[in-house]
Amino acid sequence: MEPTTVAQLIATAKRDIESGWLPACQLAVGRNNELIAFETLGDANASDRFLAFSCTKPIVAAAIWHLIGDGRLDPNRRVSRYLESFDDGPKRDITVEQVLLHTAGLPNAPMAPSEGADTPARRARMADWRVEWEPGSRFEYHAASAHWVLADLIEHLTGRDFRDFIDESVCAPLGFPRILGIPVADQHNIAAPIRVGAAIEGAPIDVPMDAEVVARPDVIAAGVPGGGAVMTAADLAMFYQGLLHNPDGVWSPATLADATSNIRCRLPEPLFELAVNRSIGLVIAGDDGNHMMRYAGFGARNSPRSFGHAGMHMQVGWADPESGLSFAYLTNGIDTEVLREGTRGVILSDIAARLA
Repeated sequence: MEPTTVAQLIATAKRDIESGWLPACQLAVGRNNELIAFETLGDANASDRFLAFSCTKPIVAAAIWHLIGDGRLDPNRRVSRYLESFDDGPKRDITVEQVLLHTAGLPNAPMAPSEGADTPARRARMADWRVEWEPGSRFEYHAASAHWVLADLIEHLTGRDFRDFIDESVCAPLGFPRILGIPVADQHNIAAPIRVGAAIEGAPIDVPMDAEVVARPDVIAAGVPGGGAVMTAADLAMFYQGLLHNPDGVWSPATLADATSNIRCRLPEPLFELAVNRSIGLVIAGDDGNHMMRYAGFGARNSPRSFGHAGMHMQVGWADPESGLSFAYLTNGIDTEVLREGTRGVILSDIAARLA
């Protein structure tokens, strides 16, 4: 690792703080199952946690991989085989794999955080869900709904609160703190989201400030599995080191290899009409040259084998098996225009990928 390149990575992130664009950010780089760089910039401390948004999703999926690896959950089976709330109409045919791949046909199925946090209320709400299109026929990002299904599968198959099981089966073995279901009394060091920037005229995307909802103390306490984690960039970078090294055999090697390399869905996503390259929980870069457009924040120098997942407002987390690097970037700056945020993530990832 060349120190000047680390300095360049930090300096690039720092410019966004000094320009007044972002209030705070954290970045971290891992290699050889160790943290080799961790920096907090702006109005935050190294111990402060940030909203990870959809960077949460792979960590929840990683808990599901335990159930797949020990034979308790078969991705090819219908969800209705496990959950009574899916034994109704077209929902009956949805498979576990389709839930993991965002092809289940339930992208807009409602679930209030307070409902999802309560097992009977969650199951009652899921029983009322209606399929929007034929499961397996298309990809449409399930921002929250799919991971409530995963949470319920965890509780049904383990008898444990899903937040506790994720903590015990993923966070604790990899050495980072609980990320979901943080009690209000323990939320003192979470960087609050702040809206920044003005919308770009004519831009195709303008996301409302729903980050304010995600940041509410009651919502953080609920532990929304599709995007409610709070963590440091160091935690996220070390999660991805865990996926590279599988310390002490945290996961079944076969299941982990499947999750980190097997592209099970190449259907196009609606915005750019590019293959989504989804595994059972991750986005795989692929070798078609379109990896920088996929929802992971990959840079130009990421190898085709890279895997990861971005979060709303361009939180970034990925690992590259060819270089052995992992990279995480979190910020509390919520830009009005997400395409501009995406550019920032790709630039930082590209610099981080050069640390090999």
